[in-house]
Amino acid sequence: MFQDRKSGGSRRALVAGSVGNFIEWYEFGVYGYFATIIAARFFTPEGGGEAEALVRTYASFALAFFFRPVGAALFGRLGDRIGRRPVLILVIVLMTGATTLIGALPTYAQVGALAPWLLTFLRILQGLSAGGEFGGAVSVMTEFAPTGRRGLYGAWQSFTVALGLLGGAGAAALLATLLTEEQLGDWGWRLPFLLTLPLGLGALWLRLRLDETPAFQEDHEAERPPARRVAGAVALGAGRIMGWAAAGYTFLVVLPSYLQSTLDATFRQALLATVLANLGFAATILPAGLLSDRVGRRPVMLTGALLVAALAVPLLNLLQDTGTSNAVKGLAVCGAGAVVGLMAGPGPAMLAELFPTNVRYTGLGLAYALSNAVFSGCAGLIITKTVERTGNVDIPGYYAAATCAVSALALIKSPARKAG
Repeated sequence: MFQDRKSGGSRRALVAGSVGNFIEWYEFGVYGYFATIIAARFFTPEGGGEAEALVRTYASFALAFFFRPVGAALFGRLGDRIGRRPVLILVIVLMTGATTLIGALPTYAQVGALAPWLLTFLRILQGLSAGGEFGGAVSVMTEFAPTGRRGLYGAWQSFTVALGLLGGAGAAALLATLLTEEQLGDWGWRLPFLLTLPLGLGALWLRLRLDETPAFQEDHEAERPPARRVAGAVALGAGRIMGWAAAGYTFLVVLPSYLQSTLDATFRQALLATVLANLGFAATILPAGLLSDRVGRRPVMLTGALLVAALAVPLLNLLQDTGTSNAVKGLAVCGAGAVVGLMAGPGPAMLAELFPTNVRYTGLGLAYALSNAVFSGCAGLIITKTVERTGNVDIPGYYAAATCAVSALALIKSPARKAG
């Protein structure tokens, strides 16, 4: 599958690019899975309510996403000027340090109002580093990709997102099984964040061994396209992936807190549902990327967007139905993840193909960061607050369906560039 004359460099690029994505999404997954515990430890002053604390936790979650475009612009500009390799090294150091420190933070009970501010500051650093991660990683993967395999190579970015979320869910599930609720709340939640340190050191070693991409070496000094054209491509790319961003976070990250706070599921039941959704997500990503190399990005992504738009609300209704067996519910959430994978597989290559080499890091990073800032980062906040105010438990389904409908229109109206 990966045999070509540059297979050694291509494989190193896949591993070095993927490992940063894994760490990034492992942490974001852990934060989402432990949202209720973090809310109690950092955002619940004496007399504060649980719902209010959860909203504040998701507000901090969203804030990190809104710093992603800043990181994408800052690190993207550097990456398009001095190279992908040095910037990806800087990004992994920043990401690892911020995530590890979250595991060592004092709580509200220990330092009072300083605790949520410290957590928010570290979330901002994570947002900046995450904004610089995607554009560089996808640039490296697709620029090293053999001819006709850009979709498959780019899909590895999304695949490691799934692995990161699964890793976070697995760590949370293991701790929930081994520890009592009191132990988990007191200190157990810190362990997955502290685990980032050895993972980050391994990622740093891999990136230090990474070569600069041939495309950057050849084309980075070419004349840059007009800013207006780049901005248009950024807007188009963000529109095409907004459904992937919103549906992905709704079904893969926000689901545990939704099941606990709205449907009275236990922490373990919520985690199991999330693991199944992420397994379905992971299962379709690479095949979808490979298929997009044969039939084009647009048909594969469009299929995923239309399926989510049609099935999101019925899926939630099925989960809400107490008469539905657990096996059927598990199959349903697994299928939801699989459909999102149809968008996530071709998505990175589609974004990379919108931009020439000398603005690719910045352009695709901004498109991804802007879409995720608005439609992923705000997903937990929007869903939790709207359900709280309206009492309508179908809100997550409406949110995923509406965003995927818009993505479908963007894909139909503006045909993707030919795969290649």
